[in-house]
Amino acid sequence: MPNFSVGYDVKLKIFHYLCDKKFAMAKINRLKSILVEKNRTNLWLASQLRVNPTTVSKWCTNSSQPDILMMLRIAQLLDIGIKDFYDDSIVEQYEVWQQ
Repeated sequence: MPNFSVGYDVKLKIFHYLCDKKFAMAKINRLKSILVEKNRTNLWLASQLRVNPTTVSKWCTNSSQPDILMMLRIAQLLDIGIKDFYDDSIVEQYEVWQQ
């Protein structure tokens, strides 16, 4: 693969797109686990983000994924890194984090 000088935000968008297309309904994010680790609930996150609790539930079950800006807000609220948001199998398959 050619080494294009692409910014981190572009790599993240590409990664997120690939996750949406290739891994539909697969375990992509770790949101449910992270909420448990942080002693937070879906309802807490929904109220912090001002979204419908059903939306957060869909993210937790991986039936849908938050967009990139929302993912950044979630990471900030939960005090986690972006890489921590994703399941290890996804990170291993797409090592965009080290490029």
